[in-house]
Amino acid sequence: MEPTYELQLAALNALRASTALTAMVGAKIYDRVPEKQVNGQLVPDVVSPYISFGPVTSLPDEADDSDCIDSEEITFQIDVWSWGSGLAYGSVQCRQISGLVKKALHKADLQLTTHALVSIRHVLTRILRDSDGITNHGVIQFTALVESNRTST
Repeated sequence: MEPTYELQLAALNALRASTALTAMVGAKIYDRVPEKQVNGQLVPDVVSPYISFGPVTSLPDEADDSDCIDSEEITFQIDVWSWGSGLAYGSVQCRQISGLVKKALHKADLQLTTHALVSIRHVLTRILRDSDGITNHGVIQFTALVESNRTST
């Protein structure tokens, strides 16, 4: 299994296992957000709040090639989207959900089936207002070190 996909699947399972997080977003955790056509443009077809997976970067970890273990440093982003009234009007709801995402994944013991997770850590959280002036957007980034199976020498 491709390491970034396997890591994302494990992260998704960890997010879904967080009862505090699912109490806020339900099952609305997406790889690709449902869309609909509005005035000839695709727009999200989902109710606030929700979570989506964002960009992923994978780099070979060449710190020590002598141990015959291939590993990758994978950085991935999770996005939180919130708008509406009450706590969703300001950034409070977005901040709360972002904090729960961080809590669910930072230093988590995610189980991978093909590869081995060495570490996962939270590296950045940004809360911003999108250009529409309405949507609160949380950007949470994590970096993980994932080892592949041992190779023969």
